[in-house]
Amino acid sequence: MRCPFCAHEDSQVKDSRPSEDGTSIRRRRQCEGCGARFTTFERVQLRELTVVKKDGAREPFERTKLERSIAIACRKRPVPPERIDRLVSGIQRQLETSGESEVVATRVGEMVMDGLKALDSVAYIRFASVYKDFREAKDFEDFAGAVVEAGRE
Repeated sequence: MRCPFCAHEDSQVKDSRPSEDGTSIRRRRQCEGCGARFTTFERVQLRELTVVKKDGAREPFERTKLERSIAIACRKRPVPPERIDRLVSGIQRQLETSGESEVVATRVGEMVMDGLKALDSVAYIRFASVYKDFREAKDFEDFAGAVVEAGRE
């Protein structure tokens, strides 16, 4: 593993332990060149996924991009980072175990919507406003009204 401080090629693992949700391994490393310590995470990747965008463009699935969009929707909400990580891991696991190497971007968006709906209604509405491309305040009002109605049922 290359050192992020001095770019030395070798580092030594000082400590390894599983993450809280068991989906990754946290490793503390020490650079053999400069002696700096840093942390890495290892995750199982079942297959390479490609996301097919609305315009037909294809790009590799990026877990960090998914994490970032969910974190933005959850910003300043009482949602612990562990819950976001669990949601992202669940979505990624579902996609990897689906048997498909290509996934349509709208499917990923719907999976995020489903997850956020159960996690936090405000984050759900925030994400929906971008995902569904709300154009005016009435769009928010209509969608929020539907969320409130669904919550009463």
